[in-house]
Amino acid sequence: MKAMLLERFGDAPAFSPHEIERPEPRPGEVLIKVAGSSLNPIDNKIATLGDKLGFAPKLPAVPGMDVSGTVEDIGHSMSRFQPGDRVFGCAGGLGALPGSLAEYMVADERLLAHAPRNMALADAGTLPLVSITAWLALFRRARIKPCRTLLVHGGAGGVGHVAVQLGVHAGAKVVATVSSEDKAAVVESLGAAAVNYRETPVADYVAEHTDGEGFDVVFDTVGGRCLDNSFEAAAQGGQVVSTVTRSSHDLSTMHAKGLSLHVVFMLLPLITGDGRPLYGKILDEIAGMIDDEALAVLIDEKSFDYTEIAEAHRYWASGQAMGKIGITVAG
Repeated sequence: MKAMLLERFGDAPAFSPHEIERPEPRPGEVLIKVAGSSLNPIDNKIATLGDKLGFAPKLPAVPGMDVSGTVEDIGHSMSRFQPGDRVFGCAGGLGALPGSLAEYMVADERLLAHAPRNMALADAGTLPLVSITAWLALFRRARIKPCRTLLVHGGAGGVGHVAVQLGVHAGAKVVATVSSEDKAAVVESLGAAAVNYRETPVADYVAEHTDGEGFDVVFDTVGGRCLDNSFEAAAQGGQVVSTVTRSSHDLSTMHAKGLSLHVVFMLLPLITGDGRPLYGKILDEIAGMIDDEALAVLIDEKSFDYTEIAEAHRYWASGQAMGKIGITVAG
């Protein structure tokens, strides 16, 4: 089969097309004829940082974490899927798990779900990582409830714009930080209030949107200084959830307010093998919301063929993308 291989890590990672052997599914796996994938920030980190992360694949490797496609073969075991089923999931591209930038991919069926019916199959490949991450943050960590106040940092980003919608769907009062008028328009179209963090100090938007009480839940998808801002913006006894915590911080404000800090490391089940069935169940819920028109994914107007993955990485690094960058693998 045709595949793109990552052959060198670094600031200019090397990708090249190859003909490799088509994989065979083992018990518990399915073979997927790939239709689509996407480029996530962690895909770029794997390609650029490589072994420094501790979970990068051994080179050469097929990259690509998200996948959507059609089940080709279910191997020699009972399966909840059948050949011809449309599926999607975040199922490879790190460690020993082969990625999705190939004509075919084998995947642990526990990481998969039936793809949304009301969505192009290739586009479904933009959903898994970001939707699972947002779901874990809001429903498994923060356990968001109706009428609570929720602040999402990076509300127009991949994870952020899904979190905004999940918060609105749960009945929360949602506010999201953005960096431009275009991104503010996106957030507002999803049902949240937008705050330009470059123009508005934390204390000012806390005063405006919570009467100075602070937010019940703050979801940080950015990290760094944004985590410090999250502690400042949270209400006394509030919850802060972050996906980016590999940094050092002064926890004095967190201590003074009695805050809870929760970390979402979405890749953990892929790395350890534990907890994978939950991801398939979350994606079942996400697919249902898509089909009920309760959730939508923002896909950048510029998409790439899987053979253009190097160009896709450069485009992501330029900061021009709005929402998810789609990768088409098959027509």
